[in-house]
Amino acid sequence: MTALASASPDRRAPDRRAITSWCLYDWAMSAYNTVITTFVFSVYFARGVVGDPVAGTSRWSAAMTVAGLCIAVLSPVLGAVADRVGRRKPWLALFTAITVIFTAALWWAKPDPSFALFALVCVVVGTVAFELANVFYNATLPSVSPPNMLGRVSGWGWGVGYFGGLACLLVALFAFVKATDPLFGLVGTAEQANVRATAWLVAMWYALFALPFFLWVPDEPATGRPLGAAVREGLSTLRRTLVEARRYKQAMRFLIASAFYRDGINTITAFGGIYAAGTFGMTFEEIIVFAIALNVVAGVGAIVCAWLDDRIGAKPTILLSLAGLTACGVPLLLVTEKEWFWVLALGLGACFGPAQASGRSLMARLSPPHMETEMFGLYSLTGRVVGFFGPLALGLATEAFASQRAGMATVVAFFVIGFGLMLLVREPAPGRDGHVRQSAAA
Repeated sequence: MTALASASPDRRAPDRRAITSWCLYDWAMSAYNTVITTFVFSVYFARGVVGDPVAGTSRWSAAMTVAGLCIAVLSPVLGAVADRVGRRKPWLALFTAITVIFTAALWWAKPDPSFALFALVCVVVGTVAFELANVFYNATLPSVSPPNMLGRVSGWGWGVGYFGGLACLLVALFAFVKATDPLFGLVGTAEQANVRATAWLVAMWYALFALPFFLWVPDEPATGRPLGAAVREGLSTLRRTLVEARRYKQAMRFLIASAFYRDGINTITAFGGIYAAGTFGMTFEEIIVFAIALNVVAGVGAIVCAWLDDRIGAKPTILLSLAGLTACGVPLLLVTEKEWFWVLALGLGACFGPAQASGRSLMARLSPPHMETEMFGLYSLTGRVVGFFGPLALGLATEAFASQRAGMATVVAFFVIGFGLMLLVREPAPGRDGHVRQSAAA
């Protein structure tokens, strides 16, 4: 397939096969977030490996903080370098492979405290590679989607991703965790092997469903610059972008605003399973059923609001989502009945997708041409500069008050701050070509 030139995205007709393949990568990668960092392995780590939900939450929080710091340093640098090289697929392939390998390695994390450090090292490396892959993946959105479909394609991808996480959880539930004869007898239950084997499931899932992206999604043409020169130019460009941030005022405002609300969402998704298990006494099976329901409502919300993004704009869609997150988040911290937890948590889930998908489309609209990867690197950087505070604050509050509710209470403030800062962002007019995005940031 011929690479689509980014110089004239307004004249491109949508390539259905490329868009479908692009969305499938979201389907592939969402299994990692859903099964490893949120609902299965994180809970197994706290309960099985560490053997104490509070201590396990604190250690998991420390690991996520370390991963966040690494991502904050590496993502903008690699993004700036990649923009100088041109091609993004090789970078995406590298970090996808690293994620797959270290995810598979979690099989060897047995339910014993002596395996805690090994498990956390694998999770930190896998999470860093996962997030760096996401930087390059997000940066390909303008190459795949015409400008008037940015909201829809981003929303479709996010929605498909939620359903990918759902499908992987269904397999984990019926073939591994709840099965009386896990995987037709190939996996036993000794040392919770059926739970640990979900790491293999995620690794194979990610590798298999990522393939269409590398086959049919167009890449930017190579610039011909040697890697050494690209590194020097990329670092120079990144320094200049940071020094001359006022040239991209709207983009910078959005980067800061989104950092706060994304941190709130990421913290909830990272610790939601642990919170449900520790505070409401939910079993592994209940957590997976809950995660399935959460992914359904989140996927539907992302897909439905994909059209809303292109119709009323990404900023109003984000503001509506943040209002919904706050309205559900506050009472969620107070309820004690499991039934109300379900209702309010599913309300939160319905708002996750639209906020994240519209954030991605707005970043694409605000990115100057040929700087998409750098801007998405900064998108990751700003999220992580603030983002490590979320897990850190949650972990400190949980430990200080010996209460998971106290830890989760730190999240709501991030939604409120993000909402207030988003009010200051001016969105480009709908349907404008990417080459006019800079004027909207001035």
